[in-house]
Amino acid sequence: MALFSRLRAWVRRPQRPEIGPMKMIVGLGNIGPRYARNRHNIGFQIVDELANAHGLSFDKSKFKARFGDGQIAGQRVLLVKPQTFMNGCGEAVQPLAAFYKIDISDIIVIFDDLDLPTGAIRIRPFGGSGGHNGMKSLIQRLGSDQFPRLRVGINRPPGRMDPAAYVLQDFTAAEEEIMVQTRDQARLAVESWLVDGLDAAMNEYNG
Repeated sequence: MALFSRLRAWVRRPQRPEIGPMKMIVGLGNIGPRYARNRHNIGFQIVDELANAHGLSFDKSKFKARFGDGQIAGQRVLLVKPQTFMNGCGEAVQPLAAFYKIDISDIIVIFDDLDLPTGAIRIRPFGGSGGHNGMKSLIQRLGSDQFPRLRVGINRPPGRMDPAAYVLQDFTAAEEEIMVQTRDQARLAVESWLVDGLDAAMNEYNG
């Protein structure tokens, strides 16, 4: 509730000058309508939620990325969708971060995780790729794994189904009912990171 109150206060008052360093919010996914609702594209879906909630749009293009530049709760942000397909997303994020002089600790990455139950979210300050090819690309190009990430659970595939095929399927109707709420929770978690910092966001949303 405290976070909602602070965000409402920011909406009511005139925007202040930008405070602190720019933050980058990266959603991972594959480009094109064929992949838009896939499990693997949950990162794209959540940055879309943020853009819709705060009147931003992905109207800029540079370094193999589409992005929106604006403010959330008085904090200047870039909302980023790499346009390289998943396995090469570091090729977009690293040069964009360098161009805008964004420190690695001010980048949060949102991506799908097979090792979490469907709809669960976890925020971490750093870590390895966990076998996720997009994260492998980011860690390689950024030269470090010391950046925040928001993992969104999509569960393991049933039976002996190939995980590569599973992640490229759309959510089932039952899963989508869960993910509607999950996307909203993930958006709030990112807003909490912006307003109150990483530790507060983890304490509130890693339950």
